[in-house]
Amino acid sequence: MIKRVFDFIFALLGLILLLPILLLIAIIIKLDSKGPILFIQERVGQHNTEFNIYKFRTMYVKSQKKGLLTIGDNDSRVTKIGYFLRKYKIDELPQLLNIIKGDMSFVGPRPELRYYVNFYKPEDLVIYKLKPGITGLASLEYRNEVELLKKADDPEAYFINTIIPDKLQYNKLYLKKRNFFFDIKLILITIYRVIVK
Repeated sequence: MIKRVFDFIFALLGLILLLPILLLIAIIIKLDSKGPILFIQERVGQHNTEFNIYKFRTMYVKSQKKGLLTIGDNDSRVTKIGYFLRKYKIDELPQLLNIIKGDMSFVGPRPELRYYVNFYKPEDLVIYKLKPGITGLASLEYRNEVELLKKADDPEAYFINTIIPDKLQYNKLYLKKRNFFFDIKLILITIYRVIVK
């Protein structure tokens, strides 16, 4: 209950305080490339059910037809402003709406595509007791995931066979350790790493 109240209040405050910046970003996205401002995609959330996640669009329209994974910082599908938004995680800010709606929390496992969830083992689905989060243990550990994928001979296989199982272990660890103060710690670490990156 405390977590939900915290999430709702700070997500709402964040939207209000950041509104001028969000509007400016929206204008720049429209000027930078054709397409919608927001990227809306179906992801798997709490109780293993789907919801629509909101992000600022950082890729050219129809880019996902060329693959689900983003490979390296120089992925040609990413727009000019998209590189900046991704580097500082600004593209994630619209997920404050997801938090207000109750789809997400500030801290939790990152919401995955159903395609990749289908590779989970039955015992891995325990993580869906939780709401997905903007940040979390796995997110912090794999903050440079796109660069790891870039170095892999087969990025898709590396993601499925190495990164997914490892992330699941971090998400299960968070399930055991989670409490309000641990969430605050992870939020502060996330902010610090985004700033000093």
